[in-house]
Amino acid sequence: MAGQGRSERPLALVTGASSGIGEAFARAYAARGHDLALVARRAERLQALSAELSAGHGIEAFAVPTDLAEWEAHKPVLEALAARGREVDILVNNAGFGIAQSFTGVPWSRQRDFLMTLVVNACGLAYGVIPPMVQRGSGAIVNIASLAGFAPGAAGHTLYPGAKSLMIKFSQALDAEYRANGVKVTAVCPGFTQTEFAQAAGTQQIMDASFRPFFQTAEQVAEAAIRANARGQVVLIPGWHNQIAAALLQHLPQALVGAVIRRGAAKYHLED
Repeated sequence: MAGQGRSERPLALVTGASSGIGEAFARAYAARGHDLALVARRAERLQALSAELSAGHGIEAFAVPTDLAEWEAHKPVLEALAARGREVDILVNNAGFGIAQSFTGVPWSRQRDFLMTLVVNACGLAYGVIPPMVQRGSGAIVNIASLAGFAPGAAGHTLYPGAKSLMIKFSQALDAEYRANGVKVTAVCPGFTQTEFAQAAGTQQIMDASFRPFFQTAEQVAEAAIRANARGQVVLIPGWHNQIAAALLQHLPQALVGAVIRRGAAKYHLED
């Protein structure tokens, strides 16, 4: 569909858009009149969501089925947009990945896929969309980090806190580099959120049995993130309870924090 030209509507590129927080972002941006490029592995779900949002909001939503665990997977995503004559106004790096076992309890290929999804291709997408944003003098990037980005590591989910901490620091660095060029960057650090993440990671039964009075919905996280990015907030911790938790994680003695985190995380560590 080359030669379509740039739509008057801004385009939001959302990864991990087939469910959870990504789907909530897609719905929120569609309601605001934005076109959508939806990225995830599950093509049928993406296409169904694209058709629903296009019909319901009078926008153009289209699926870009992609496995972001693959090497340089960001490139075909950007090429698919270029073929439509589209540039990204808003990038939401949301694609998720969870490994509840110990580091060597799964094949290295799975740990590599984790890094490709949460770090390498997320950074690759940002690298691709920032130059046109700078040239236009406007743009937005929302990186989904986690409250875990403030926590010490524990057994299981070995790379997760480090990857999410990287996304926080990455967002802060991008803000320092490109804010003057009109690019707004936000790292979103949700706590427990009602999504399919635990089911994919194999910990849904454990999560269901846990007392979690402060779960947020994916819609609450997405709306808070969009508002925070619009006002130029670089790090967002949605929910007062998560803000308190983040403050404790950062300011209490690390020996105490580490002990508490290790104890709490133990039940989410699956046998290798």
